[in-house]
Amino acid sequence: MCSLWESQPRQYSLYARTRLGYLFYQRQVKKARERYPHGHSVSQPYCFPGVKILPIPVLSNNYSYLVIDTGSGQAAVIDPSDPLAVQAAIEEEGVMLEAIFCTHKHWDHSGGNEALCQKHSSCRVYGSALDAIPQLTNPLADREKVSVGCLTFEALATPGHTVGHMVYVLDGEPFGSPPCLFSGDLLFLAGCGRPFEGSPETMLASLDVAVGLGEDALLWPGHEYALECLTFASLLELDNSALEQKLQWAVQQRQEKRSTCPSTLGEEQTYNPFLRTHRPELQEALGLWQRGGEDSDAFRARVLKEVRRRKDLYQAT
Repeated sequence: MCSLWESQPRQYSLYARTRLGYLFYQRQVKKARERYPHGHSVSQPYCFPGVKILPIPVLSNNYSYLVIDTGSGQAAVIDPSDPLAVQAAIEEEGVMLEAIFCTHKHWDHSGGNEALCQKHSSCRVYGSALDAIPQLTNPLADREKVSVGCLTFEALATPGHTVGHMVYVLDGEPFGSPPCLFSGDLLFLAGCGRPFEGSPETMLASLDVAVGLGEDALLWPGHEYALECLTFASLLELDNSALEQKLQWAVQQRQEKRSTCPSTLGEEQTYNPFLRTHRPELQEALGLWQRGGEDSDAFRARVLKEVRRRKDLYQAT
C-alpha cells in the first residue's frame, strides 16, 4: 500500500473504504507517470517453455505481472495498478487479456480493474468476496483453481494485510518450472505487509501457507521494497551471512535501478525475519524466549509481532 497511508495508520480506513482513497490513488498514478515515464525499475521477462512472466513496474514501487500462455496468446494480469502501463505491455506482447487476479482491495493493487475491463470486455476479475475488489466478477474460495489457456492458477486465502487477501500460485509443473507465487502484500523480498486487518496469529498462519509451497517456489512480490527490507533485517541479525550477501546484491541492483524479483522461498527463509520466527538466532536477537507452557505457534506470533513493531519504528524514522 502507498507509503503515506502506511505511515498514518489512523487514516487507513479512509484509504481502504472511501472514495478519498481512490482520489489519492489517482494522484499517485499521475505523479508516478511523470516521475518514472519508463517505470521505477528495469525488469526482465522470465520465460519457461510455454509461459512468460513479465513484471511491470508501476506507481513508485509496485509491480503488476502479465503472465502469458505463449502457445495460445492468452494472458492474465496480477494486480493491475496502472491500467495504461498494463495495457501498453498487453499491446507490445500482442496477447489477449482473459483474467485479472487481484490479491486484495487496496487501490494500488486494484485501481486499474475498471479501465482494463472496459478495454477487454471478456476479461474476468478474480479475487476474494471478503474484499471490496472493484469489478469483481468471479469470487474465489481458498484453494480454488482457475485456468487461463494452459495456465493454472490456485488461489490461497492469506488474510492479515486485509481480511480477504489472497495470493495466486501458478502451477509450473507443465512448463518445467517451480511454482510461482504472486504474493501481493503478504510477502516481499525480506519483508511482509502490515497486518491492517488481522492479528499476528492470523498473519503467521498466512505466512506459513506461503512457506508450505516449498523452497524452490519463485516469489513475485507486489512491491520493490528489497533494499529497505534487507537493510532493516540486517539490523536484527548482525551475523547472518546470507542476509549480508543478499543486501550487497540488492544495493548493486538498485544502484542500476534493476528489479530484485524473483527470489525463492528457500532464500527468503535464510534472511527474511518474518519467515524466521522459529529461528533461535532471531528470537535471541529480539530478547524473546518461549514462556513455560507457551505453545510454539503462540511464541512465534509474539516474535512476529515484535519484528513488526520494530519494522514500523524503523520506517517512521
